[in-house]
Amino acid sequence: MTRTASEKQQDLASTIKRQAGAQATRRLLRSMPTFKVVTEMPRHLQDLLDELNEVERKAET
Repeated sequence: MTRTASEKQQDLASTIKRQAGAQATRRLLRSMPTFKVVTEMPRHLQDLLDELNEVERKAET
């Protein structure tokens, strides 16, 4: 018996839910560093942005 696209999609959703709740997955996620917003830009990137702003400013005049 061939499965319909809807059945395949439902099977995939069930598999993802099962794996997301698995102990190994939870352990892996707990070991990962949390994502955080960096409020300070690295100096080399700030220098590049300053240089770009200067070039754009000169191009406007």
